[in-house]
Amino acid sequence: MKKLICFCLIFLSSISLCLGMDWKVLHEKADIASFDDAKKAAMDVSATVEDIYVLGLVCLNLHKDKEAGEAFERILDVDPNSVPAKWGVAEVLRRQHEREKSRKLLEEIIMADIDFSPAYISMAYLEYLDMNFKRAISFAETVLEQGRQNVDLSNFTRAYVMIAGSKGMIAHYAGPFSKLFTGTQVLPTLKKAEILQPNSPMVLFGIGAFYMLAPTIAGGNLDKAIEYLQRAIKADPELADPYVRLGQAYKFKGDNAKYDFYLNKALEIDPKNELALDIKEQKCKFVCKR
Repeated sequence: MKKLICFCLIFLSSISLCLGMDWKVLHEKADIASFDDAKKAAMDVSATVEDIYVLGLVCLNLHKDKEAGEAFERILDVDPNSVPAKWGVAEVLRRQHEREKSRKLLEEIIMADIDFSPAYISMAYLEYLDMNFKRAISFAETVLEQGRQNVDLSNFTRAYVMIAGSKGMIAHYAGPFSKLFTGTQVLPTLKKAEILQPNSPMVLFGIGAFYMLAPTIAGGNLDKAIEYLQRAIKADPELADPYVRLGQAYKFKGDNAKYDFYLNKALEIDPKNELALDIKEQKCKFVCKR
């Protein structure tokens, strides 16, 4: 009986910790935590759900998606309604290109907690890949409207990157007047992200992609593009997208060997990467020509 009571107290305490999880603080903690430290804390006998959630986030940052999913599932075993853990699973599904499964779960999360910012960023990515660029902007703008004090730094920064990238695609497909109006908003938006996190691989990728894709008259610069994209790869060698755009930048410079090398490297990292496949198969939804 004593063992049963003890188990129940631990179980109820864990549920309480899940429900009271300060996700903003945990996201920012995970951004500076090492994998070894996060794993040690999560595997300790006194580990809390917060420790497990941080491990899941660190694994996401390191593209250890399988391990991340396992960490989030551990939390859901204790509290099946944990919004942060559900989001973690949805984010893993998104990265595994299970887009519809991810979308369904994200919609449930937003219905359950309209203030949970990471879900809006994940949805923005999905809408972008589906070429619903205005909806992607809407989700990202929701995060900015929540205010920096209510959102972790990385997701707040990603909101600017998503808005800039989506506006860049809108400008690409727009008529001359809209192209000029929308296109000129892209770099200033990316610069806002750069102020917040100058060494973020997503920020570096976004700026590099802008310099690579924009015409010279609009600020395009292949040398700057290569510089930023190389920095993005150095900051996160397992992020596939910068390899694709870097390969394109070299192709525009006439170096087809480097184009092939970097495009193949992206597909080696992520064989189902949407941007890499779009360029390789010459579908060019996400821009093949400068």
